[in-house]
Parts: sequence; structure tokens; C-alpha cells
Amino acid sequence: MEPTTGLILRRITQTNLSVAAHKLATLILDAIAWKDGYNGLSRGTAAFTLSALAEKMGVSRQYLSVLLSELETSELQLERAKPNGKFAPWIFRFSAFDEESETHDLVSGEGDTSLSRDNNNKTIFSGLIDITASSNVFQTSWAELIKAAKATLPCWNIDTQVIWDRFLAFNRSRGNGRVPAGFLLGFMRRWRNSSGTPTRPAVKPPARPITDPKERELLRQMQAAPTANRQFHASDLCRLIGHAAYEARVLDVIRKFGCQRFSATLAVHGRAVLAGEIQR
Repeated sequence: MEPTTGLILRRITQTNLSVAAHKLATLILDAIAWKDGYNGLSRGTAAFTLSALAEKMGVSRQYLSVLLSELETSELQLERAKPNGKFAPWIFRFSAFDEESETHDLVSGEGDTSLSRDNNNKTIFSGLIDITASSNVFQTSWAELIKAAKATLPCWNIDTQVIWDRFLAFNRSRGNGRVPAGFLLGFMRRWRNSSGTPTRPAVKPPARPITDPKERELLRQMQAAPTANRQFHASDLCRLIGHAAYEARVLDVIRKFGCQRFSATLAVHGRAVLAGEIQR
């Protein structure tokens, strides 16, 4: 049984990890290529530079190394390698699924419609691009791929040669001599026009000043723990103090502040972060 996104995600949630390590594992999973050549990667691998990964995680490079070590020694058996040179990104893969066999309780069922099984909507860019290649894109093998891919991307109305010139300049400025072909597709997906009418910023209504001391205190506690990590926080805290004690804390906050359960849950997580019980 080949691994799927659903299978790996279930294994991640069932593995005993810190909140930050869970988040890191899901970030890597989200970037995995499920077909050879997608983004220039082999099937089952993801590519990141450590600086980009640390920025996505919102942590220092030193702490990122700690989290990577945690995943490497966990049941997920994260592996990383740098086969394409000093300036190329690291290649990550979860090797725990290489010999996946006795996992009947984890295997996706016949009705699994994970995107990892449907590759029809993916544009495949395989191989490596030499940044010192010809400045004329039509003298390379990439012109037709760029033309076909850009139809559904933000650079749909940009000349193919202009895209190629910007891509070469972008990588030369970073000292890259050769990059996976998937970098070109990623560059096109993140295209930003440098000219044209600037977008008018949305006018936001003025924030209502919070004067009630109880409301201010509730907000302070809620802001101590990012909302996006609330499921990881709940899992870590329940594992630490037990589900009954967790529920008791939530009910206590509801009684004290008269707030909704969602706000109370965030406040409980924030208190635990401030007390050093769990990580932010």
C-alpha cells in the first residue's frame, strides 16, 4: 500500500511529538511531491532551505535544528539530504513509510480521494535548470513549458521571455548556478507585477477600544497562544494534565469571564503558554 497524504497525516497526529514538531511535520507533508517530477522532485520528497523553513515556523535556526532532530528520532523517521550542491535546498522525506505493510488501522480506504492520488491537475517540471543557460528562452527547452503553465497562473499575461529573464536574474542574485526545474514553476506561481495601478488598501473600521479590565485580561491570555495552533495546544495540554482537568479549566474561564467556549479554550492555552506548561 503506497502512502497517501491522509495516511501520513494520521501517523503524524498519532505520534508523540511536541506542538512545534507536529507543525513542522505538517508543513513538510504539505510540500511533498506525489508524482515524480512535480516541482522537480522525486515522489515522496519535499524541498526547503533551512532559512525558509525557519521563517514558515516562526522560530530560530537553532530551534529548528532541535525540531528536525525530534522528527528524525521519532516514529516518522524524517530524513534529509542535500544532493544538489551547497546552495540548493534540503530534500526531506518520511522514511517510516518505505516499508509500510502492517498498518491496516492507518491505511486509507477505497474511498480515499486524497489529492496525492489525483495528478491530473499538476504541471510537471522535471530536471534541473542551468542558470547560466541561454538568455533567449526560445533557444531552451523551457519556453513551451512556461507558455503552457502560465495560462492558469498570476503571470498569465506576461511574455514568456520576461518570465525567463526575471527567473534567471532572481537566481543569479542569490548565487544559484543550478536549481530544480520546480523552482521555475514556483517562481511563476508567486509572480508579482512590478508595474501597474497599485491596489487600494482595504479600509478597516477603527478598532473598538477595550476598557473593561476583565475583557483586557481575557484578550491578553488569548493572544499568548496562536489560534492556528489551538489543536496542537489542546493535545499537548490534555496529555500533560488529563482531559478532565483541561475541561475544568475551560469551564472556569467561561464562568469567570462570561465568554464563549472558543475564547475560553484559547485563554486556557494562553495561560498554559505563559506558565511554561506548553510551547507557543
